[in-house]
Amino acid sequence: MKRIIDVNLNRSTEALRVLEETARFILNDQNLSSRLKHLRHQLVNAFNSQYNGLLQSRNTEEDVGREIYNPSSRADAVDIHKANFKRLQQALRSLFEYSQGEYSRDENIDITVLEQLRYDSYVLEKIMFEELSRKLSKGKLDNKNLYLITDRTQFNDHNSFLNAVAASLEGGVRIIQLREKTAPAKEITELAKKTRELCAVYDAAFIVNDRVDIALAAGADGVHLGQEDLDIHSARKILGNNAIIGISTHAPEQALKAVEAGADYIGVGPVYTTPTKPGRPSVGLEYVKWASGNIDIPWFAIGGINPDNARQVINAGAGRLAVVRAIINAESPKEASGELLRIIGPNSFVSA
Repeated sequence: MKRIIDVNLNRSTEALRVLEETARFILNDQNLSSRLKHLRHQLVNAFNSQYNGLLQSRNTEEDVGREIYNPSSRADAVDIHKANFKRLQQALRSLFEYSQGEYSRDENIDITVLEQLRYDSYVLEKIMFEELSRKLSKGKLDNKNLYLITDRTQFNDHNSFLNAVAASLEGGVRIIQLREKTAPAKEITELAKKTRELCAVYDAAFIVNDRVDIALAAGADGVHLGQEDLDIHSARKILGNNAIIGISTHAPEQALKAVEAGADYIGVGPVYTTPTKPGRPSVGLEYVKWASGNIDIPWFAIGGINPDNARQVINAGAGRLAVVRAIINAESPKEASGELLRIIGPNSFVSA
């Protein structure tokens, strides 16, 4: 009996320590870290008077469970979270079951504490999972500094278009926005699903332009909105807190409003005149310079940027570029992507 108590006490406190470190160092959440630490201390204190007896009962050398192969692996922080909360809850259940009756009377254990700890762990599991999912989703923008916005006008069929998208991903693009202004919803949705699959191969973020409904139906990572589109709050209600939501801005007041509304990134432009935004005057490099000193979320300079002028945009303070024709219309989207990435450089994140 004591060996079972000992091993499950160790399992549960080890799991709590892992979860506490996740809350502290990955989520930077003081409240969650403190609550997990408090649970760990409660658990240790519940068995503190039995420490010597439990230690004497331990027989690690003859434990047959040591020889059982455990093939599990953890892909990311979410996997670690799931595994350790389940480990914690299973160990707490075992502690509760084996601490009842005669043992609890002899050792003066309050088993109601164990039951409450398990219920507390269910609450914390949900809160922490939502925070982790949100953080990892937003992390899809980390270290991604070349953003391709698609244009299908020069392609005769879906396959040639998708081949160009794949080539850009192979060249280093790590965010793809599917921009379709006139195609039927069914066609856009089918194309979105295929583009999303390509992005998944390269761990690239996949964004749908304007259409929140299609972003949801296609399982996109998020949506990009214009100034006249659905507001950020409404888009988030539809797509959920984990969705990446970006918005085009053309002036400082629009940028500040987007940040306040909870945008995950903004577009800054058009830096130069571009046929994709007919009638929209360019904002020039001054807005880029302003954004570099005033915006603390990821932002992408956009509009007429190509290998001939990209260095000027970088020198003005941009750390990330969004392009259309310079890649998708290039003879080799792969080479065009690589050239722009070389201009951006590996240490270009002077902005958020």
